[in-house]
Amino acid sequence: MRMYVVDAFAEKVFEGNPAAVCVMEKWISDSLMQKITSENNLSETAFTVKTGSYYELRWFTPGGEIDLCGHATLATAYVLANFYATEDASFVFETKSGELRVERRGEIFELNFPSRMPSQIELTEQMINALGVKPLSVYLDRDLMFVLGNEEAVKGLSPDFSKLKALPDGLGVIVTAAAEHNAYHFVSRAFFPKIAVNEDPVCGSAHTQLIPYWAKQLGEDKMVARQLSARGGTLHCRFEGERVAMGGTAVLYATSDIQVNS
Repeated sequence: MRMYVVDAFAEKVFEGNPAAVCVMEKWISDSLMQKITSENNLSETAFTVKTGSYYELRWFTPGGEIDLCGHATLATAYVLANFYATEDASFVFETKSGELRVERRGEIFELNFPSRMPSQIELTEQMINALGVKPLSVYLDRDLMFVLGNEEAVKGLSPDFSKLKALPDGLGVIVTAAAEHNAYHFVSRAFFPKIAVNEDPVCGSAHTQLIPYWAKQLGEDKMVARQLSARGGTLHCRFEGERVAMGGTAVLYATSDIQVNS
């Protein structure tokens, strides 16, 4: 089976968020996909099969299958555009989160996902102890989202991952603040210890919550976001009401043939 490793939301290798992509003619077992993902030891591995005019797409982490992954979707579109469907400018994926579209605009791949406006909830001492700081406010949709006072607080955060994992709400934990750099509108980091990913370097799915929140806070529909992980990554964001768009570039890191029996 041919596998690709792509750095998504990156302008050069070793930036952005790496994802493995397996393009298959037919589906293999869930257990084998999980074993491949665990062997890769990346935050996500994407598996895709072409069905008519669209592609079925699933995402696995070392801790199990998830229902949405932005950077691995971008990585999959990059692989298809460069190695399988080089004349196509758009790709439609059927996923556990419904239909997802990716448009190729020059070197930019733009993802279009359902919007998730988070609801404000009560801040608890357990949350404060897990983060190590007291946030301004906390919101919840798929993930817990903490708003911090400034960009430096986001960048310097050193949470207790075991305590984050023990939080009863949310799959992941997002921290965010308004940007202090003129090139960006807001910054963030994303943590997923519940699925064996302590920090996701650049998390597209987290931005399905971040984009509607910051669009409302800033009164902006078009924004540029920066994720402040060690690798870092930039996302060009657009709020469209019930949908959000996020775009970025991608770079091929490696190709390989993995020796597995379906």
